[in-house]
Amino acid sequence: MHLHSVSRFKKSTLAALIFSISCALASPALMAQNQASDMAGTTDQARLVNAAAQRDFAEFVQFNIQRRGGTLPSEFPLDVNDVHDLKYARIDYGFQVYSVPPQDVMNGRGDLRSMARATGEWRFVISLNNNPIGLATLRQNNGRWGITSYGGAVLAKDVDAAIAMHGNSTRSNLRFIRVYQAMSDFLEVVSPIDARARFAPLHAARQSLLLQQRSEKTGTSPASIGLLEQSDILDPLRVSVKRNIENFR
Repeated sequence: MHLHSVSRFKKSTLAALIFSISCALASPALMAQNQASDMAGTTDQARLVNAAAQRDFAEFVQFNIQRRGGTLPSEFPLDVNDVHDLKYARIDYGFQVYSVPPQDVMNGRGDLRSMARATGEWRFVISLNNNPIGLATLRQNNGRWGITSYGGAVLAKDVDAAIAMHGNSTRSNLRFIRVYQAMSDFLEVVSPIDARARFAPLHAARQSLLLQQRSEKTGTSPASIGLLEQSDILDPLRVSVKRNIENFR
């Protein structure tokens, strides 16, 4: 082997070694931030979905004010006192919905963070005077994003409070996880210190996993349950998934 070939080999080997070491020493908090960046709304997809949410909500507002002004239909999906309130409502921040397959919950393969997969669904908080009044759900159909439903006023308020409590300035340390078969929602919160994921149980999870009853027995507020470790919720999730699957049969 020629000297210059040996030199190039040593340089390339050294470069690869430096790269591998730098990856190993990279900030775990930074890697966690990259994994959850979609809630911050900075990705290309997030911008596309945001634009679709703004467009469709404007049409929703215009339709309801023109057709239903001065009234409030029963079962209206947003928490307003009058349809005209919609003139002052706005699409706020959005987040992707992740879920965990029931078989993974039952088998306990890996941790919840690695088991969670994007569902292709986004949700945007709708606010009125800086207060959440509901959620807009968006999906992609034939390459076009659009709102498919409105509702979830209780969940919107719960999510907003949890995000305000646990999110960083860009909300990049958070993911929304829904375990459909357990009827449970969580906010995954990644620590900036150790990059560990912990979970804030939201309204449905507090009820379906009996966390509500647990808080009542201890005399604490359900909202003060705080962040839970995976070990705190995995067994209740398994029980709930198994029960609901058996009931469905």
